[in-house]
Amino acid sequence: MTDLHYRLPHYDWLLKAGADADVVVVSGDLLDIATPVPVEAQAAVVSTYLSRLAASTTVVASSGNHDLDGPGPTGEQSAGWLTRLDSPGLHTDGTSLDLEGLRVTVAGWWDGPLTRDAVEAQLAAAAADRPERWVWVYHSPPAGTRLCFDGRRTFPDESLAAWVAEHEPDVVLCGHIHQAPWVDGGGWYDRLGRTTVINPGKQIGKIPPHVWLETGEGTALWYGLGEQDQLQVW
Repeated sequence: MTDLHYRLPHYDWLLKAGADADVVVVSGDLLDIATPVPVEAQAAVVSTYLSRLAASTTVVASSGNHDLDGPGPTGEQSAGWLTRLDSPGLHTDGTSLDLEGLRVTVAGWWDGPLTRDAVEAQLAAAAADRPERWVWVYHSPPAGTRLCFDGRRTFPDESLAAWVAEHEPDVVLCGHIHQAPWVDGGGWYDRLGRTTVINPGKQIGKIPPHVWLETGEGTALWYGLGEQDQLQVW
């Protein structure tokens, strides 16, 4: 799932539902800079949720533009609170996780040329010995997909599209464009070459939109508010 934006009922649901999954992925914007709660306080609360969930299953979380909390090692903005978490079973920005022939690579939100170059280098390094299946987690959808469209404008990530073209991962799990699954010209998935790109979207309600990716069967099951869809990924 994606874009939880500090909606605590969604985190409460995640604690229960996530325990049934082998791996839980949250693709960015765990916090929300538009709320009156300070980022530091939000980060403390969300860190507790992630740590509790990581005690029962494997958790993957990438940063989004709402998760940045100050300059990182490069001097550009980063989600330091997220990368500093040290819970067993929790994997965040800049890491890769290998599970039974499948690699999950977690790329953080890049805020400038130095952090962009770091993501590029990370993906190139992870490609060197990639297993049979490779999944990327990054907040923004790549250019050239309908997942970038919010009903009025398109917000393409040209860099990510170029990396997808170069490395051809099997799946990219993203978010950022909340309305994409429900607007004309949008969608919850698209293809970019041989790569499937998935954006579950963001909605109101007690249960966040989410996708169950069954890696053995190669299927993706999307659940929105009162609707669902299925896709054969591989």
